[in-house]
Amino acid sequence: MTEAPEALLSLPSGTKGAGRIRYGAAMALYQSGALSPVELEAWRIASARDTQALHQGLAGNAPPNRMFPFPDQTRQDGPATLAHLMEEATTYLAPLRAPGVAELRRHIARRAPQPRPQSLPPPQTTPTVTDHLPTALAALSTTHPALADAISAAAPLLVWSSDDTYPADQIGPSFPGNHAAASLIGVTAPFTAPDTHFGLLLIAPDVLCRDHHHAAPELILPLTGPHGWRFGPNRPLIHKPAHHPVWNDPHRPHLIKIGAIPFLAFTFRTRNLRAQAEILPADDWQHLESLRLKAAP
Repeated sequence: MTEAPEALLSLPSGTKGAGRIRYGAAMALYQSGALSPVELEAWRIASARDTQALHQGLAGNAPPNRMFPFPDQTRQDGPATLAHLMEEATTYLAPLRAPGVAELRRHIARRAPQPRPQSLPPPQTTPTVTDHLPTALAALSTTHPALADAISAAAPLLVWSSDDTYPADQIGPSFPGNHAAASLIGVTAPFTAPDTHFGLLLIAPDVLCRDHHHAAPELILPLTGPHGWRFGPNRPLIHKPAHHPVWNDPHRPHLIKIGAIPFLAFTFRTRNLRAQAEILPADDWQHLESLRLKAAP
């Protein structure tokens, strides 16, 4: 490379070899101390395809004196980017056989071809997304690279937030500040639909989501793993790998213990979305909070 690394990071998407050239420049900047590990991981993920956009939501971990900009993902491109993610989600769902999957396919098929640019709310990220989405996408890309690319490109356009509907004195210390969700189909989502939620859920490693239940039926499609589940307080954990759907009937108790890899999943709920979730007391939460799952069950 004869040009300065800062200039090479601004190569336009679509330039032949742009992905690898930008990653090489990012590596040089990382070695000089000008780039954070999180940013370097984002450039590595983006290097897989010359047209891949960088996850702009990672900018929060950048050094304050950073000399270069992230590539611009304009809102004009947003509708097409989100529509592409929905197409990749449809492809992902095609071979799956589980309760709720057929209904989810119907909801996705009924959506508008693209959201209207003026309907997209201002994007919002969280520290959980900044810190853990690159690692989750790196794990997903080993089996589903096109889906990982589509999520990476769409993530900066989404409104990521934590779920604050659980009672703070019951949900436990680790969950509130270590998860984030973004809606794709829903009342205020890019693709609007009443009393429906389809979106992404991200939970940091080793976090415990305590025993709870809710009136809304729920389909969870884990894109990373392994992780631990149980379906009743004080029952043993069941270890599940990535890509094994979990269906929760209304008011079915469930708990999730995240493993060493951040938990990234599609989630789908229909009906009774406004009903308050309820925490179900158990005697072993302290043990499960400190538990560290092995890489493989």
